[in-house]
Amino acid sequence: MNAYELNKIFGAVVSSVLAVTVIGFLANMLVHPTKLEKSVLDIKVSDEAPAAGAAAAAPVALDPVGPLLAKADAEAGKAAAKNCASCHTFDKGGKNGVGPNLWDVVGNKQAHIAGFGYSPALQGAGGIWDFDKLNAFVANPKAVVPGTRMAYAGMRRAEDRANLIAYLRTLSDSPKPLP
Repeated sequence: MNAYELNKIFGAVVSSVLAVTVIGFLANMLVHPTKLEKSVLDIKVSDEAPAAGAAAAAPVALDPVGPLLAKADAEAGKAAAKNCASCHTFDKGGKNGVGPNLWDVVGNKQAHIAGFGYSPALQGAGGIWDFDKLNAFVANPKAVVPGTRMAYAGMRRAEDRANLIAYLRTLSDSPKPLP
């Protein structure tokens, strides 16, 4: 390759950079973006639980989960738990994600993991994660614990919920007996 060829390549690169620079200056002269004073989309989030008289989402009447658990498939529940894996982990001693680790959740106290940032609504709910409470919570978290930070809409099919709960039940050194 001779010097003439190198000069042509260098000239092409320099002229391309110059063209992009000139186009950028012209674009800035023609378009004058302005910063908005406030966001167009105003999202209000509250960490506080709604007042006692506040209207909450109407809870759906659910059938008892016990009969469904008798024929539930924990392997199908493990597959259903993949939807939960974006926020939760399932391993013993596993780290918390956006949501808490779900090892040994069945039969345990609500908000039982020390140091996890549960919403005030869930901390104040109290109680035990028994089969029926888990069933209701997985079906519609915001109806069971109004003010929860859990951004999950809920699992509609009762069989899927039973499979998931059957899988969660296996995540323990001593799984709780079925009802």
